[in-house]
Amino acid sequence: MIVVASGQSHVAGPPVVNIDKLAHFTIFGLLATLVARCPGVRRFRYAILLVSLFGITDEFRQSFTPGRSVEFADWVADTAGALTAVSLYVFWPRYRRLLETPLRLRRPKSASPMVAAPTKPASAA
Repeated sequence: MIVVASGQSHVAGPPVVNIDKLAHFTIFGLLATLVARCPGVRRFRYAILLVSLFGITDEFRQSFTPGRSVEFADWVADTAGALTAVSLYVFWPRYRRLLETPLRLRRPKSASPMVAAPTKPASAA
């Protein structure tokens, strides 16, 4: 989603000043949390570093898109979002438990699985 959006000449959004910084902060924070939760990521600072590097390369890539520009403030928002989200995940156990709680899908009572009795083929007489 990030790569596709950054490759567009114009990204739709509300006419609020600097709302794009909030979007950068939030989206890259979510991305950093996902990276931090990946198996094999033992140090959470690597998640922050990887997402920050992705943010700077994404800003560089935007320089080749007509109508887009590279903004240092966007990269700062990317990195700040990653740092904040991973810090919340690491230092706030209740938040971490919330994210790691498995989803429980409930089956409606009317949709309970029914085992159909095997039918005998009609014999020809």
